[in-house]
Amino acid sequence: MYTLADQYGLTGWVRNRLGLVELLAQGNAAALNDFEYALLHNAPALARAEIVSSERVNASELDTFTILESEVEGHADIHLPADLYACDACVRELNDPSDRRHRYPFINCTQCGPRYTLIRELPYDRCNTSMAGFQLCQACSVEYSDPSNRRFHAEPIACPDCGPSLEFSQAGGRIIKGNDAALAACVAALGDGLVIAVKGIGGYHLVCDAACDRAIQHLRAHKPRPHKPLAVMFPAPAENPLGPVSAEVTLTENEQQRLLSAERPIVLVQKRLETSLSSLVAPGLQEIGVLLPYSPLHHLLLNDFCAPLVVTSANLSGEPVLTENEEVESRLAHIVEGFLHHNRPIERVADDPVFRTIALVPRPLRLGRGNAPLEMKLPFRLEQPVLAVGGHMKNSVCMAWEDRAVISPHIGEMTSPRSQKIFQRTIEDLQALYQVRAEHIVCDAHPGYASTRWAERTGLPLHKVFHHHAHASSTFEKGAGREAWLVFTWDGIGYGDDGTLWGGEALSGGPGRWQRVATMRSFRLPGGDCAGREPWRSAAALCWETGTEWSGVPGDADFLHRAWSQHINAPQTTSVGRLFDAAAALTKVCSRASFEGQAPMYLEALADTGTQAIDLPISKDEEGLFVSDWSVLLPMLMDESNPVEERAACFHSSMAHNLLHQALRIRAEHSIRNIALSGGVFQNRLLVELCVERLESSGFNVHIPEAVPVNDAGLSYGQIIEYANRLQYSNGL
Repeated sequence: MYTLADQYGLTGWVRNRLGLVELLAQGNAAALNDFEYALLHNAPALARAEIVSSERVNASELDTFTILESEVEGHADIHLPADLYACDACVRELNDPSDRRHRYPFINCTQCGPRYTLIRELPYDRCNTSMAGFQLCQACSVEYSDPSNRRFHAEPIACPDCGPSLEFSQAGGRIIKGNDAALAACVAALGDGLVIAVKGIGGYHLVCDAACDRAIQHLRAHKPRPHKPLAVMFPAPAENPLGPVSAEVTLTENEQQRLLSAERPIVLVQKRLETSLSSLVAPGLQEIGVLLPYSPLHHLLLNDFCAPLVVTSANLSGEPVLTENEEVESRLAHIVEGFLHHNRPIERVADDPVFRTIALVPRPLRLGRGNAPLEMKLPFRLEQPVLAVGGHMKNSVCMAWEDRAVISPHIGEMTSPRSQKIFQRTIEDLQALYQVRAEHIVCDAHPGYASTRWAERTGLPLHKVFHHHAHASSTFEKGAGREAWLVFTWDGIGYGDDGTLWGGEALSGGPGRWQRVATMRSFRLPGGDCAGREPWRSAAALCWETGTEWSGVPGDADFLHRAWSQHINAPQTTSVGRLFDAAAALTKVCSRASFEGQAPMYLEALADTGTQAIDLPISKDEEGLFVSDWSVLLPMLMDESNPVEERAACFHSSMAHNLLHQALRIRAEHSIRNIALSGGVFQNRLLVELCVERLESSGFNVHIPEAVPVNDAGLSYGQIIEYANRLQYSNGL
């Protein structure tokens, strides 16, 4: 604004004011009009400029245009920036031998660098960040104070003389200090096939050579992570940033754009048949997660190593990524063979976001560094601030007030003390940073969820939302209106309003007024939650339910069968996610899983295209629900005379065919034409694209969320939408 004001010969002042920018501009009418146009249309690439209010005022004529100190009193309207990738200008300086920041791993300007992960409190001034302990040198101070400089008030500004620095250490070895020396030692260790913990922007990564079987075997054996796919970061030379990654994978135009977007996310893409990457990167799958360097340290690491690197979260399974130097060394010493630390503190966790192209659009599977906190504009106004605490897996939380909702970065599985600690810290951070306190809490209806138990302890007014109602409501990113929708909510399991575990539902209506209209034939899960990691249990359940013989049941399962027969630890479910698990086990694709979703992912990866579907019988039960019977699929799945690829494809096609036929039956009774898809099962690209093709060909309008994940990471946002609409209907609005 200062630069534009100077350009158009204006006088006045500008200042930050708790989330807003306040400006007084004086000049002739033409100059003011040109200034306003440039303010909106020539704003920096990552800015979202909006004039909230504008009025003429009587003020004394000023001689200059100045920048005033930030205003810290009054009503807060705070918009917290996410962490930004290293901009092109800074990368050019990083690689320029004549620049004083040549090869400096923490180079940044006002258009790039960390934000969310280093802010301690607002307003966003250097003294309120983790950079406060680094005293600016004279050269940086001049840049920081010069309104015409690209680094004017770049709060993380630093250089080799005054900023953070690197340190490399190996277990039992010497410590190497200094940016160039530490980086060189790290690159040498990677070249020797070692696994290194590298401190990034929102946490540590475990890094190793993506072509080295030995390094990846070590990482997998000791994390342990025997099968879960690993992300790969590729060099991104300025003259051709997509060149190295394009040599190893096939990229659509949308995937290219997403890789180069401001989030710099992990994008799941198709592998090429010929690749230099180790087959251990993503065993059993046809796609891998790839990303480009987003920090100057990553650029230096990839440039010096001259090859792609495995870059995966440095954590223990299911926990948030680690951020503290000492904690990484103590908790990951059994995995890591070296540590590349730096001394810039990380204030809060932010894992990498993940996208997958589904129905031609890259859609988020996980929110994180670069796109979270994610702010959504609500299609209504809340009278009191509300906190939604999400679910138990892939947890995120959502703070909402007035017409705003803010979704946190990915927290993870709520099964460990550290996950629950980060969960509580995230809640406190959101309230402190946005200067708003929750007066109501929304949680999942499942009584056993850690997030639900925490919500119950707050003492605040508590509102419980059923799991699949939240899934359905999360699809309404831009408002629902009064028009009826049909939302298919297919996932693993979620607590239903009848006390059973749902997972294959169709809900009609809209947020606050959902009615269950279709489901799948129910079955009992032997061992309950254990079935999630042992797909053979779901397969056994289907066979026991139908009296079908199956040789895949372990020999020691007699006791389990007796317990199942007596309904002991065998909860009833309609889960489509467990049907996919069963299909993978019955086809011998995967009987035991080492990570969530492994069996369905392997089944999808094997599936051919063009296979005929099997009609699932649909009947109406005594409650008026359309119920689809999966039992007709069992003979096909166990028929080993047909290739497993054909059986996997037939299963996908049959499930999509069934969804269409449920929709047609419901439309015949309720005249609904708008359909949305939500739930973890709809991360399956093959299934979704088969569903969309069939539904659209039959005259349905199909919506799949593009901003909020369809899996449980979107539950907290859906809880807000469901709660607010339920409140409106209860008030007769």
